[in-house]
Amino acid sequence: MKNILYIILMLPFFMSSQEKINGMIMEANDRNEHIGLLGANVYWLNTTIGTVTDIDGKFTIPYKKENTKLVISYVGFKTDTLTITQPKMVHHWLQPTDNLNAVTVTTRKQATAKLYLQAANTFTVNSNELLKAACCNLSESFETNPSIDVNFADAITGTKQIKMLGLTSPYILIATENIPSIRGASQAFGLSFIPGTWVESIQITKGAGSVVNGYESIAGQINAELVKPSTDDKLFVNLYAGSNERLELNTHFNTKVTDKWHTGVYLHGSTLNEAHDVNNDGFLDMPKYKQINVMNRWQYTNPEKGFVSFINLKFLNDEKQTGQLDFNPKTDKLTTNAWGSEIDTKRYEVSAKLGYVNPEIPWQSVGVQTAFSSHKQASYFGLKQYDILHNSLYSNVIYNSIISDSRHKIKTGVSYTYDHYDEMLDTPNLAPDYERTERSVGAFFEYNYDNLDKLNVTVGIRVDNHNLLGTFVTPRIHARYTPWEKSAIRASIGRGKRSANIFAENQSMFATSRAINILNTTGKVYGLNPEIAWNYGISYLQGFNLFGRKADVTFDYYKTDFTNQVVVDYENPQEVNFYNLDGKSYANSFQTEVNYNVFEHFDLRLAYKLYDVKTQYQSGKLEKPLTPKHRFFANASYETPVHENKTGHWRFDATFNWLGAQRFSSTESNPVQYQLSEYTPTVGTLNAQITKVFSPKFEVYLGGENITNVRQDNPVLGANDPFGTNFDTTFVYGPIFGSMYYAGLRFKIK
Repeated sequence: MKNILYIILMLPFFMSSQEKINGMIMEANDRNEHIGLLGANVYWLNTTIGTVTDIDGKFTIPYKKENTKLVISYVGFKTDTLTITQPKMVHHWLQPTDNLNAVTVTTRKQATAKLYLQAANTFTVNSNELLKAACCNLSESFETNPSIDVNFADAITGTKQIKMLGLTSPYILIATENIPSIRGASQAFGLSFIPGTWVESIQITKGAGSVVNGYESIAGQINAELVKPSTDDKLFVNLYAGSNERLELNTHFNTKVTDKWHTGVYLHGSTLNEAHDVNNDGFLDMPKYKQINVMNRWQYTNPEKGFVSFINLKFLNDEKQTGQLDFNPKTDKLTTNAWGSEIDTKRYEVSAKLGYVNPEIPWQSVGVQTAFSSHKQASYFGLKQYDILHNSLYSNVIYNSIISDSRHKIKTGVSYTYDHYDEMLDTPNLAPDYERTERSVGAFFEYNYDNLDKLNVTVGIRVDNHNLLGTFVTPRIHARYTPWEKSAIRASIGRGKRSANIFAENQSMFATSRAINILNTTGKVYGLNPEIAWNYGISYLQGFNLFGRKADVTFDYYKTDFTNQVVVDYENPQEVNFYNLDGKSYANSFQTEVNYNVFEHFDLRLAYKLYDVKTQYQSGKLEKPLTPKHRFFANASYETPVHENKTGHWRFDATFNWLGAQRFSSTESNPVQYQLSEYTPTVGTLNAQITKVFSPKFEVYLGGENITNVRQDNPVLGANDPFGTNFDTTFVYGPIFGSMYYAGLRFKIK
């Protein structure tokens, strides 16, 4: 063990002795932007030693004392020759050539980029994909993505819940710029707290993710990268109005303070004040609400010294009211006059990131991440009350380097998390107060071997000490093998562990007449044991040409086995019971997806997904309720040719989702009028959007959601007697409101 620690401590000294030149080749422009040039030639004069720059303009080339003239060339730019006398970091700007006869080869950037070379099964959703739908917030950003399932959590709150690999969002590590953000108290509504216009791109990883980001990830990771003040528009305005009378305004203001400092102020406001009851059951089809969301973002960049940092300040105020049409909070709150609910949330966040890349040894870098949030929710559902205060602190220090050469990369560091929960409940069978503090300190080490050709393997391990969960080890492995051109075979295995926040994650249960019971009391979190699961996955990606057009096909199979799970049991319609798993619980997911560029500017995406998700309940081993076994997905998008002045073109997009039958939890013991069938009907919905781009500064869009006007009958069970014993709002499998149309505009100044 001492020898291993000695080697790790000495690694920076071994690495710094490598005789290499590292650098970045950029385009010289009057905007003072650091735009890397992909594919620039870098070679030693009068030798055969050379390389080309990557997508960021970066390169690495061997160095010998006898080589002193470094030549840099790129089509359309003047060739430069640099004199190099010792290994160092090279930053060089190439000047465009004004009079050069050249052939320009262009390629269209994919809206969803699948990565062929990474070990993890990760794909990136960029801003072009996000523009295919209104994307008013992060929860609405996955409608055009077949890997993520989106559905309403209940018939009352209007909350959209996402699933991956057959498991709900608590089993997905959701981060903002690689800092875990949607967790704890924000788990139920947090995705709606990140406006879509703030998101630059989304990285989605299937299976257990990197140990660098923590131990909680089980089904996968979702990371939202926010727009950067240095590259975002100076002014951006997005106006949105829906036929349901939802109004929304997003504005971005970015400015350059100095050569190294940029700042941005991002404002979001949305409201819906109209009462809608399309199905005439006496309950609002969607909540009335208003939200104010503000972020101030600072960016510092100093490439000469190797520093980059971000500081974010956020404030959110979100107020929701739902329930019966004639409910008046001023007179009916917590009474039997009418059934109603209010959910008021205030959230403060401060986060900072600092990165340092050694200019002389660019393969060495250090990153520091830290974030604090305070989340306060006050809410009631009929006669039940639920309040939560969650203060959270997160910090992570990451050191990156290489061993011997760039094929062998390492990441290592330490992390610390602190969470204090204070929950107050006024509901039968439960204690009035639940308060706890969770603290954990962890260390991680991740090794990556990448020969850039056939094989890429990432092996990670972390050890954490948690005041309630004890000391435990989290191993994870990802591997990618390329047997032939344009292919990637991936495999992964990993372990995840988490403490379930049973009230915050299952708030829809408060909008029922069910008695809430916790059946185990020997654990340290609500008397329950932590959730532990292993995730195994294999994936095959193949790119090919079909009739001269680009295409790719993917086959994924993932299996999640729970060693322990906090079972949420709705099988008795009079109760919801929480208890530790006694038996088997698993989620098997198979997905196949085809992407095809049918003809120029027209893309088609088809996907089929098969789920097998079962849990051992007290009443037997059953399918997970409201989880469709079969799902079919289709997306088609077309963009008319873009003129040289980038004006006057159109974008068209349509998405079809078909969901197979879903099992209802049992209602057999209810009176006949409150019983449901064993399975739901199938559901097919169609969304579409048309965008007219008038200029690089201005565009308008018009769209429709659920154009097929599918509506679920009887989404609120016992709506005629909301204070009776059979009232339940959790049997939701499809749309409630029906068709919804919207229009909006985007205006920006570069």
